[in-house]
Amino acid sequence: MRQVGNGVAVTFLAGGMALAEPVTVVALGDSLTAGYGLADQGEGLVPQLEGWLRAKGADVVVQNAGVSGDTTAGGLARIGWALGPDTDALIVTLGGNDLMRGIDPEAAKGNLEGILKEAAARKLPVLLVAMKAPGNFGPEYKAAFDQMYGELASTYGAILADDFFAGLRSAGADPTDPASMAAYMQPDGIHPNPEGVKLIVEGLGPKVEELLAQVAPAP
Repeated sequence: MRQVGNGVAVTFLAGGMALAEPVTVVALGDSLTAGYGLADQGEGLVPQLEGWLRAKGADVVVQNAGVSGDTTAGGLARIGWALGPDTDALIVTLGGNDLMRGIDPEAAKGNLEGILKEAAARKLPVLLVAMKAPGNFGPEYKAAFDQMYGELASTYGAILADDFFAGLRSAGADPTDPASMAAYMQPDGIHPNPEGVKLIVEGLGPKVEELLAQVAPAP
């Protein structure tokens, strides 16, 4: 397979005839990736992201490997089988449930590192999407958690999206202020509604385009 631009992969057959194939991106994550709580699963992060990319001209399939309630440890435990033989790139959006459980940032970092090592072993480009810690567990916890994503991205050459909720912030919402988030969230105040997902996709989309540009040609 060889990428020829705009997220298009091409398989060259005998005789030189080229057959276009979509690039396959696996989105590994938790309920934010899975589309928890949405009545129409077509309004979730993965289908909205795929639609956004296709509207930009990318021939891409985004596979939903989100599991509600998953932590970084859960993601590490299933990364081996989540990455199928046709996977061309990986998006990792994990850490929210680690935050809710107050898991040691060093443990979370080690789990994310294991995921990145597996991707590196398969020569897959990665987009690492960061979650921002609240101040509940103190400034040292927040600093350690917030910093780990950038450190890992630098070490493993991953693309970094430094805030999952960047698209909501751009719309004037503040994840630390529930009132400003209400229009974009489900009643639980944790998971985005379809409009919130749309804004999150608009924030993440350009980073995913960077990811597609890194899809390596097959030998």
